[in-house]
Amino acid sequence: MTDHATADHTDTAQTSDLTGSCLCGAVTINISETPKRIGLCHCLDCRKHHGAAFYAAAVFEREQVDVGGTTHSYQGRHFCPTCGSSVYAISGAEIEVHLGALDRANQWRPNYELWCKNREDWLGDIAKCVRWQENRPAQH
Repeated sequence: MTDHATADHTDTAQTSDLTGSCLCGAVTINISETPKRIGLCHCLDCRKHHGAAFYAAAVFEREQVDVGGTTHSYQGRHFCPTCGSSVYAISGAEIEVHLGALDRANQWRPNYELWCKNREDWLGDIAKCVRWQENRPAQH
Protein backbone atom coordinates (compact mmCIF):
# COMPACT_ATOMS: atom_id res chain seq x y z
CA MET A 1 0.00 0.00 0.00
CA THR A 2 1.30 3.43 -0.82
CA ASP A 3 1.78 6.05 1.85
CA HIS A 4 -0.86 8.35 0.36
CA ALA A 5 -3.73 6.31 -1.09
CA THR A 6 -7.42 6.75 -1.70
CA ALA A 7 -9.95 3.95 -1.25
CA ASP A 8 -13.59 3.94 -2.32
CA HIS A 9 -15.71 1.47 -0.35
CA THR A 10 -19.21 0.99 -1.70
CA ASP A 11 -20.28 -2.43 -0.34
CA THR A 12 -22.51 -1.37 2.56
CA ALA A 13 -25.68 -3.34 1.79
CA GLN A 14 -25.08 -5.98 4.48
CA THR A 15 -27.07 -5.53 7.70
CA SER A 16 -24.88 -5.55 10.79
CA ASP A 17 -25.05 -5.62 14.56
CA LEU A 18 -22.62 -2.77 15.11
CA THR A 19 -22.17 0.51 13.26
CA GLY A 20 -19.75 3.37 13.31
CA SER A 21 -18.59 6.33 11.28
CA CYS A 22 -16.27 9.26 11.00
CA LEU A 23 -17.26 12.56 12.62
CA CYS A 24 -19.13 13.89 9.56
CA GLY A 25 -20.71 10.51 8.65
CA ALA A 26 -19.19 10.29 5.15
CA VAL A 27 -17.32 7.07 6.05
CA THR A 28 -19.41 4.33 7.65
CA ILE A 29 -18.59 0.98 9.25
CA ASN A 30 -20.86 -2.06 9.60
CA ILE A 31 -19.77 -5.12 11.60
CA SER A 32 -21.68 -8.33 12.31
CA GLU A 33 -18.86 -10.38 13.82
CA THR A 34 -17.12 -10.55 17.18
CA PRO A 35 -13.57 -9.13 17.10
CA LYS A 36 -10.56 -11.45 17.17
CA ARG A 37 -9.01 -9.25 19.84
CA ILE A 38 -9.29 -5.75 21.30
CA GLY A 39 -6.12 -3.86 22.04
CA LEU A 40 -4.44 -0.66 23.07
CA CYS A 41 -1.21 0.55 21.52
CA HIS A 42 1.11 3.02 23.22
CA CYS A 43 3.74 3.21 20.44
CA LEU A 44 4.86 6.67 19.38
CA ASP A 45 3.46 6.32 15.84
CA CYS A 46 -0.05 5.51 17.14
CA ARG A 47 0.13 8.26 19.74
CA LYS A 48 1.09 10.84 17.11
CA HIS A 49 -1.44 9.61 14.54
CA HIS A 50 -4.34 9.78 17.00
CA GLY A 51 -3.14 12.78 18.99
CA ALA A 52 -3.81 10.76 22.12
CA ALA A 53 -2.01 8.88 24.89
CA PHE A 54 -2.84 5.55 23.20
CA TYR A 55 -4.73 3.94 20.32
CA ALA A 56 -7.68 1.58 20.94
CA ALA A 57 -8.91 -0.86 18.27
CA ALA A 58 -11.00 -3.96 17.68
CA VAL A 59 -9.32 -6.33 15.24
CA PHE A 60 -11.27 -8.33 12.63
CA GLU A 61 -10.61 -10.26 9.45
CA ARG A 62 -10.97 -7.76 6.59
CA GLU A 63 -14.03 -9.49 5.11
CA GLN A 64 -15.93 -9.16 8.43
CA VAL A 65 -16.13 -5.36 8.19
CA ASP A 66 -18.02 -3.39 5.54
CA VAL A 67 -16.78 0.13 4.98
CA GLY A 68 -18.83 2.69 3.06
CA GLY A 69 -17.58 5.95 1.62
CA THR A 70 -14.21 7.14 0.39
CA THR A 71 -11.14 7.18 2.60
CA HIS A 72 -7.61 8.42 2.23
CA SER A 73 -4.75 6.56 3.85
CA TYR A 74 -1.28 7.09 5.18
CA GLN A 75 0.84 4.04 6.00
CA GLY A 76 -2.25 1.79 6.18
CA ARG A 77 -4.24 4.14 8.42
CA HIS A 78 -7.51 5.20 6.80
CA PHE A 79 -9.24 8.50 7.50
CA CYS A 80 -12.10 10.58 6.15
CA PRO A 81 -10.91 13.15 3.57
CA THR A 82 -13.71 15.53 4.60
CA CYS A 83 -13.50 15.70 8.41
CA GLY A 84 -10.10 14.04 8.93
CA SER A 85 -11.38 11.43 11.42
CA SER A 86 -9.20 8.36 11.67
CA VAL A 87 -11.52 5.37 11.23
CA TYR A 88 -9.55 2.15 10.72
CA ALA A 89 -6.18 0.65 9.81
CA ILE A 90 -5.25 -2.23 7.53
CA SER A 91 -2.57 -4.68 8.63
CA GLY A 92 -2.17 -7.72 6.37
CA ALA A 93 -5.44 -9.69 6.30
CA GLU A 94 -6.79 -7.77 9.31
CA ILE A 95 -8.67 -4.52 9.76
CA GLU A 96 -8.26 -2.59 13.01
CA VAL A 97 -11.45 -0.62 13.63
CA HIS A 98 -10.84 2.34 15.91
CA LEU A 99 -13.03 2.03 19.00
CA GLY A 100 -13.69 5.78 18.95
CA ALA A 101 -15.33 5.45 15.52
CA LEU A 102 -17.90 2.92 16.77
CA ASP A 103 -21.36 3.95 17.94
CA ARG A 104 -21.32 1.40 20.81
CA ALA A 105 -17.70 0.60 21.62
CA ASN A 106 -18.34 0.05 25.33
CA GLN A 107 -19.47 -3.55 24.77
CA TRP A 108 -15.83 -4.70 24.46
CA ARG A 109 -12.88 -4.42 26.84
CA PRO A 110 -9.25 -4.45 25.75
CA ASN A 111 -7.53 -7.79 26.28
CA TYR A 112 -3.99 -6.69 25.44
CA GLU A 113 -1.71 -3.66 25.37
CA LEU A 114 1.32 -3.04 23.14
CA TRP A 115 4.38 -0.85 23.59
CA CYS A 116 3.79 -0.49 27.31
CA LYS A 117 7.29 0.90 27.73
CA ASN A 118 5.68 4.13 26.41
CA ARG A 119 2.52 3.79 28.55
CA GLU A 120 1.58 6.83 30.62
CA ASP A 121 2.16 6.33 34.35
CA TRP A 122 -1.21 7.90 35.19
CA LEU A 123 -3.19 5.19 33.33
CA GLY A 124 -4.82 2.67 35.64
CA ASP A 125 -4.56 -1.09 35.24
CA ILE A 126 -7.04 -2.90 33.01
CA ALA A 127 -8.21 -6.21 34.48
CA LYS A 128 -7.33 -9.36 32.50
CA CYS A 129 -5.27 -7.38 30.00
CA VAL A 130 -1.98 -8.89 28.78
CA ARG A 131 0.83 -6.36 28.39
CA TRP A 132 3.85 -6.41 26.11
CA GLN A 133 6.68 -3.91 26.44
CA GLU A 134 6.95 -3.72 22.65
CA ASN A 135 5.06 -5.51 19.86
CA ARG A 136 2.75 -8.50 20.28
CA PRO A 137 4.41 -11.88 19.59
CA ALA A 138 3.29 -13.46 16.31
CA GLN A 139 1.46 -16.38 17.94
CA HIS A 140 -0.87 -14.09 19.93
